Amino acid sequence: MDLNLSLEKKIKVKEKKNLFAVGTSNNGRVFFMYPDNVAEQKQWIDAITKAINKVKNPGGTTTASTSVSSPSPAVEKKEVKTPLPAGSSSVGQGARARLDAGKNTIHWLSNEESKVLEFWQIWSDSIPTHDEIDDSGPIIFEVAIAADMEKLTWRTSGPQQIFIQKMVDFFWNVGAPESEIDRLNDVGALINPIQIGSWIDMSARGGMDGGWFFPVDVPMKFALEASDVGDPVTKVGEWTEKNGVTRCYSVGRDMGAAPPRQTEIRFLLPGNSFDDQLNKAIAAFGNFGFPELPEEALNLIKMAKTPELSLSVITSAEGFVRAGLLIPKPDKGVVEQACNVSGAPNVERLFSFEQSLGVPGPEYVEFQYLMPGFGYGVYKEGFDIVFHYTVGEERR
Repeated sequence: MDLNLSLEKKIKVKEKKNLFAVGTSNNGRVFFMYPDNVAEQKQWIDAITKAINKVKNPGGTTTASTSVSSPSPAVEKKEVKTPLPAGSSSVGQGARARLDAGKNTIHWLSNEESKVLEFWQIWSDSIPTHDEIDDSGPIIFEVAIAADMEKLTWRTSGPQQIFIQKMVDFFWNVGAPESEIDRLNDVGALINPIQIGSWIDMSARGGMDGGWFFPVDVPMKFALEASDVGDPVTKVGEWTEKNGVTRCYSVGRDMGAAPPRQTEIRFLLPGNSFDDQLNKAIAAFGNFGFPELPEEALNLIKMAKTPELSLSVITSAEGFVRAGLLIPKPDKGVVEQACNVSGAPNVERLFSFEQSLGVPGPEYVEFQYLMPGFGYGVYKEGFDIVFHYTVGEERR
């Protein structure tokens, strides 16, 4: 029996002074414990440590490893970052530096007093450092930007065992409800993803949101468990079952301080051809109560005629939030026309952003619709076009 258990007590969280975590290094599962006081915390740690040690071979060869650290005051660690020389390009720099370079091209993130910029920095500081990367896999950096460059989504993901503690710290630090952190733990136990990640949204009008996602192959029935009960998730379940969609490749959820909670599921559209997939997407938009995509957008999608279309659906207990059709690997001509369709003022600004990221172009262009009422005065409602980029990865 190979348990490979470890006891880890290095979590600094808000209003949870006695919290500690028990992790399994063979599959990255982490369980959070909440004793009522310091005395009980010590008793629990001692008891669990003894149980783990019983697994050890009397001959000295261990099948379990333990690591226990005593309580210590929370100490802020400041990572020293070396800025790029003036006028230098981000091409050839690490993915982390190129993500930062992309942020520096956004004019509404240039104000050092901006709350949105402060939010970005808190999130950025929650990403495991290069020294914390192990042999279990790389950290991946992604960003999505609206064609008008007024909204951004930043995403990072990697092995569960190096991400989970820093993610929990981040969510506590920005005021995520305890019930949602418990929900993350519950869904994580159900799916047991090898990779996990965090994301943040922001807009030029002061929008800020964040949450978690699992960028792994997940049975659709488990992904639906991450969603709040209601008519929207029921409809998604019925539609995917009817169309033979049994798995998704990403599920995520927001951790904002106020409900309704929003859950995003991304899945490949079924169909033996581009036309089949597109027709399925159009039918899904209608079935979920979204307006038809504008004719100009549909004509552009048909011109691209790229297979392996994906659908992104965001649900809440109060209704459908957003639907998006993702087209992979759009070329420069499609990007330019997409900006024209969206009414973006200057496509050259977008190309400058791409250059700062050091990428040849988007991984996806998404044609999406945000339902009225879910923009909360800070995000664009209705039809929009968003470009998704994989900035790169960072390995040990």
